[in-house]
Amino acid sequence: MRRFLDRLYYASGAFAALCVAAIFALMLAQSFGREAGILIRGAEDIVAWLCAGSAFFALGHTFRHGELVRVGLWLDMLGTRGRRIAELFSLASTALFVVYMLWAIARFVYDSWQFKEVAQGLIRIPIWIPQLSLLLGVMIFFIASSTN
Repeated sequence: MRRFLDRLYYASGAFAALCVAAIFALMLAQSFGREAGILIRGAEDIVAWLCAGSAFFALGHTFRHGELVRVGLWLDMLGTRGRRIAELFSLASTALFVVYMLWAIARFVYDSWQFKEVAQGLIRIPIWIPQLSLLLGVMIFFIASSTN
């Protein structure tokens, strides 16, 4: 099971990196296209969706590698018992927050799907499709925070 989860976190981080690379490529194409008189319609919408995807898909990977929040200096000042209590408190509060965030985003995406909400930009697609990156990213973050 650990191997599967490590691969899941790695894939999530790789997908976040691909989103950043796609943002770079799209912004570069838009810059060169502007000089050549070529308009890339809907690039702003796609970049916004890719930004959300890169941020949320990176959560599980960074949490698993201990890079999300650095409190090591503070924890090192505590004794063994104090460190254990502080770590349990921080993991429990993180788990509560992530559960609430998962519930809220799932409800948000479900409402968008239920009401057949459409993106307001140039690209007219159901908004729940790009919103899935938020939901999947937070689900992976939840798995990472609860299996620590």
